[in-house]
Amino acid sequence: MKVLTWNVWWRFGPWEERAEAIASNLAALDADIIALQEVWKHDGISFAAKLAGKLGFHYVYENCMDVGDTGFGNAILSRWPIETTDQISLYGKEQTGESRIAIYAEIDGPRGKIPLFVTHLNWKLDESHIRQKQVADLARFIGSKPLTKFPPVLCGDFNADPDSEEMRMLTGLTTAPVEGLVFHDAWGFAGAGSGGMTWDNSNPYVGMDFEPDRRIDYILVGLPAAKGAGHIVECAVVGNRPINDIYPSDHFAILAELRY
Repeated sequence: MKVLTWNVWWRFGPWEERAEAIASNLAALDADIIALQEVWKHDGISFAAKLAGKLGFHYVYENCMDVGDTGFGNAILSRWPIETTDQISLYGKEQTGESRIAIYAEIDGPRGKIPLFVTHLNWKLDESHIRQKQVADLARFIGSKPLTKFPPVLCGDFNADPDSEEMRMLTGLTTAPVEGLVFHDAWGFAGAGSGGMTWDNSNPYVGMDFEPDRRIDYILVGLPAAKGAGHIVECAVVGNRPINDIYPSDHFAILAELRY
């Protein structure tokens, strides 16, 4: 089973051309489940709906905030039916003015149900304390959902480096917010090639911000279940090449193959 996560950069930059590049990448990469952040919705139609229509996928979109007359949210697209969905608002809106959410979808795959979560945490470098509380909210949300034979999969733009306290809370390197809820980092477990950077100065949309290269986008998978279900087979950075001189997003995507 292939899972992909991608921050698609809302309607920033040459967004119409980028939308075509994103759709082209997704069609070629052929993931079974796609988690998206910074998804726009305008005049009742979301970018998630458009992509799902092109791919023939099921989808769920949840709005996080409005920027003018256009929504800004997260989405899950799935080759297989989505049976149950839920969402939670995360800590930080009163403190920072940013509204952040997490989405849950129980996906009815051919070999059993798959619990999939997607989120997008606060972006400022000095807001680790906010992200730590968001991670605690997120962990409790995940822990409240029914156990399945397949471990939970958590995707998103965490705006945090692998050695940050907020990521350590999820990957077993410090005390977990929910006892027993620990994830493997797909890139850290099975990444190949360079450092897995998803915020990379080779992308001209990133270079204009004068920030260092960072690995801030993740596919996190709960500990493998019976017969190795959820084992991370391989992981790659994708969506990192221009199409017709247009980079699809300011973030690169992550694609992981999981044993299912």
